Amino acid sequence: MGTSFNEKFDQHGTWRREFALRLKLLAEWMKDHELLDSAVEERLRRLETRVRTDKVMVAFVAEFSRGKSELINAIFFAGYGRRIMPASAGRTTMCPTEMGYDADVPPCLRLLPIETRMQPQSLMEWRMVPEKWTRIDLDVNDPKQLSVALEKVAETRRVTQDEARALGFWQREAPEDNPMVDAQGLVEVPKWRHALINIAHPLLKQGLVILDTPGLNAIGAEPELTVSLIPQAHAVVFILGADTGVTKSDLSIWREHLINDADDTNSRLVVLNKIDTLWDALSSPAQIQQQIERQRASTAEILGIPKHQVIPVSAQKGLVAKVTDDPELLELSCLPALEDALSQGIMGERQKLLAAAVASGISDLRAETGRVINIRRRDLTEQMMELKGLQGKNIAVIKNMRSRISQEQAEFDLGGAKIHAVRSVHLKLLREVFSLLGPTALKKEMAELTKVLHQKGLKLGVKRAYGQTFDRLRESLRQVQSISGEIQSMLAATFRQLNAEHGFSLQAPTEPSMTGYLHDLDLVERSHLQYLGIGNAFRLAQPEFSDRLVRALSTRLRVIHETALGDIELWSKSAAAQLDAQLRERRRNFGRRLEAIDRIQQAAGGLEDRIGEIQAQANALHQVDSKLLELTDYLVTAAEPVRPRAVPASELV
Repeated sequence: MGTSFNEKFDQHGTWRREFALRLKLLAEWMKDHELLDSAVEERLRRLETRVRTDKVMVAFVAEFSRGKSELINAIFFAGYGRRIMPASAGRTTMCPTEMGYDADVPPCLRLLPIETRMQPQSLMEWRMVPEKWTRIDLDVNDPKQLSVALEKVAETRRVTQDEARALGFWQREAPEDNPMVDAQGLVEVPKWRHALINIAHPLLKQGLVILDTPGLNAIGAEPELTVSLIPQAHAVVFILGADTGVTKSDLSIWREHLINDADDTNSRLVVLNKIDTLWDALSSPAQIQQQIERQRASTAEILGIPKHQVIPVSAQKGLVAKVTDDPELLELSCLPALEDALSQGIMGERQKLLAAAVASGISDLRAETGRVINIRRRDLTEQMMELKGLQGKNIAVIKNMRSRISQEQAEFDLGGAKIHAVRSVHLKLLREVFSLLGPTALKKEMAELTKVLHQKGLKLGVKRAYGQTFDRLRESLRQVQSISGEIQSMLAATFRQLNAEHGFSLQAPTEPSMTGYLHDLDLVERSHLQYLGIGNAFRLAQPEFSDRLVRALSTRLRVIHETALGDIELWSKSAAAQLDAQLRERRRNFGRRLEAIDRIQQAAGGLEDRIGEIQAQANALHQVDSKLLELTDYLVTAAEPVRPRAVPASELV
């Protein structure tokens, strides 16, 4: 049995904190040695932010009464010695519930009233308006108070059928999906639209985010949940009943909301919960196991996934076993097998991705900084040769040397006009990129899509409208790639010329690829097109529902565009900073050479003293270069899943 999910996540969190500290110390060391230009500083800041704030979202999805909340209790909250999430019989989680940790917010439960569905704002926008949420403070040291407070996520209210329809819970055209009507003609709907739980649980503090979702009817009524939150989860745990297998509503959730890409199944775990209902005193353990295995095989075949991704579990027995410290019952519950799958699958893949990003970032950082060190080394070598050439020469020769350096400096300064012209063209092309991916362009696209969705009647052409919108979005990214290529060619040609004229070592950084963002667009499009099936045709006929759908889409697209622009901005800054660094070093070099000549003219021993100083500077620079390689090598190695011996922080200075 491998490391449990809790233990693996705790290790991941410890690694993230230590690594972020190492990056911060590296930045301070580089600043002390004048190696921290704006691009390198930005690269380090982004790496540190990504490592420190990296979140891992695990979404738990199931139809009602599958034991989803009990499974969350068993995996994450057994340490409290009782149930924390409401998990009684019947419907418990009535609204989507996110559990995470924000150090800037006190422990609390925030609840968004269901009535906000009648307004056009997206969930992301409502998050920015905390006063619209009902807030309940939580005492994390009092499990009973915590448990009682969290029962509010199960609260409901009764409304008329017209109100239920306006809220998205009633469709005259699909009566089989509607909730029951009571004697007064009222129907039960959730009291809250969304819940946010902020508590300092050890795993949540490490960056885990748990998304607990309600059943099919509630999922379908909240487009942002289906097209944004669940697709962006790093893993989805889909819970079924071992006693019922895959029901019709289970299959609807799986097909309509969980699978929109062939690769999606790799991040999906299917849990056959409640295997304890199959424990029969009249059957032998072998017969019970055979029954469970048949159910696993049948489930895997129906859902189209490998059998090893279907894990039988008894969440209730697993929770009891943990609370009562009963290892035999825990083993029978099969909960450790699920935790092992979570730790090896989710955490293993997450750390690999993060490690790859870190290794790439550190490699780029080392290359940029290495160029600055090489410039300094070359300048010192040139100064040394220049000064050694003056040994034994008379005053006239030394005076002539000073005149030649001054002339070189003047010619170098005249080249500034050419550099300024290149920068003007560079900025002009960048403005074109920002106009293509900026908020104005996105708002225009969303306005066009909204116009189509607001047409009266069934939106039979809505898929075509979506397809055309995404085609234009993809074309914008391709134009950005083309403009980036144009900038890259211009920079490469200019850098080659400057290298030839001034002995620089400029190298145009590799342009950012838009391929990943095109893939992200494809995934977003598939999740939306899947949602536009005939099952939601009647919902789409409601303008307020269409508005929520477009706002959810806009939120995801804005993230893609902003991230792409961030990559473009960092690339541009890297090129500009590299040029600035070499210009700055060359100007410093001219100053040092003139200063050396002046000192030689003023004192007989000045030449030998200056040669000795340059040799000492060269030795110190060699030590800086060695230390940079040591520090960055450690960071790259530390990013690997198997970490080496920790280096004391004192060794960083």
